[in-house]
Order: sequence, then structure tokens, then C-alpha cells
Amino acid sequence: MEYIQITKENLEKEHICCAISNNNDVQVSSKKAWLAERLDEGLVFLKSAERGKCFIEYLPAENAWNPIVAEGYMYIDCLWVSGSFKGHGYAGDLINRCVEDSKRKGKIGLCVLSTAKKKPFLSDPGFLLHKGFSVCDEADNGIELWYLPFTGDAPRPRFKECAKHPHVKDAGYVLYYTHQCPFNAKYVPILEETAKAHAVPFKAIRITSKEEAQNAPTPITTYAFFANGKYITNEQMSEKKFLKLLSL
Repeated sequence: MEYIQITKENLEKEHICCAISNNNDVQVSSKKAWLAERLDEGLVFLKSAERGKCFIEYLPAENAWNPIVAEGYMYIDCLWVSGSFKGHGYAGDLINRCVEDSKRKGKIGLCVLSTAKKKPFLSDPGFLLHKGFSVCDEADNGIELWYLPFTGDAPRPRFKECAKHPHVKDAGYVLYYTHQCPFNAKYVPILEETAKAHAVPFKAIRITSKEEAQNAPTPITTYAFFANGKYITNEQMSEKKFLKLLSL
């Protein structure tokens, strides 16, 4: 497969979103703005030439938008293979390219978020095991930090204490999110409008800096939904799902 690496020069013209074909969509523009700021921090976005249905996004763990301690590692934001591209070895190919690039840049390993059982928007644990990854830390809500060290003496990455026990003090519904995920630009306003229409306490907290993300009360910062202080899900909440949660 032919791959294209996103740069500041080609970012505007390249298709970068897994399920959105219109480059003028607010979801795409929000993601591209987020990417543009990360490219100077060492972020790599490598995509297939076929409309972005297959890509990997990673950056030095010191610059990751997650509360982890993983000095010297490369952190994988997202690995996505969809539709007809599944089952052809492309995910393994992208991981291998990430490994090669990371070693070339002097990194000591890779790390990524997952769970014991596959969940939406997180890497498949079965695939990670197949590629030699193992769990190095786990938060109370079941979110796991996996790693692939390049040497036997590489230190194990870990979650910061603020992320080990995901919880918020606010009553009602609270959402932490970033523009790393393009879908948030569409679905967060829908949640805000739905909550307002039904007089439901709801607060959306957009994380806008690496420092905020690295001190967040959740291992996942792209989308972390809480209800009365308790972590609920990292899966996008549509209006229908939100109303079902509210039993309305």
C-alpha cells in the first residue's frame, strides 16, 4: 500500500478523517487545526493514499495529551483500519513502520491505551498482544496502558496518579474532550443542546493544551464522560444514547 505522511505543506489538501469525506466539515477543520499545532511537537500522521481509511497517528510520549509517565517512548494516539482495508495486514504494516521510525529517532519503545476487551475508539488488545505489546499499568475504570519496549531494561510506562482513579467532583454530567477526535466538534454541541432542552446538569470541558491533558482526571482525554463523579464511557454520546442514559 502507498502511504502519505501529513505535513504542514499538505495538511489542507489531504483527506485525514476516517469517516468524514467533506474537508469543509467543521469536524475536519477542528482536527486539522489540532494536528497543525502538534506537527512541531513530533507528531506523525501516516495515512493510506486511499482517502484516509487506514492510518496511524503517534508522537513522543512527553508530548502526548494523556496523563502518563513514559519518557523516551513513542505514544500512539490512534491506529485506524476500516472497511475493505481490514484483514489485509495494514494495521501490522503501520505498527511496523511506527517501530522503525521510533527506533530511528532513538525511542525506547511504544505505548498505547487499550482495555482487556475491545472497546470502541481504543486499540484492539488481541492485536496488541499479537504484535508483542503487554499491559504495564491499569486505571480503576479498566483503561490499560500497554507498551512494547525495544530493550529488556526499558522502564515501564505508567499512569500519573491523577488518572489512576478517574473521578470528578461535579454532580450531574461532565465531559472532558479534545479536538484530537474530529467527531467532538459535531457531537459535543448536540449534548449541550440536549442537556439544556431537558434541564439536565451538564458541563463540557474542552482540554486545550498538553499541560491540561497531562493532568486530567482520566487516562483518556479525547472523550471521557462522567455521571455524578463516576466515569461512564469513552464512546461518543449521540443524542439518542444520551436520552437513553437519562431514561427519557
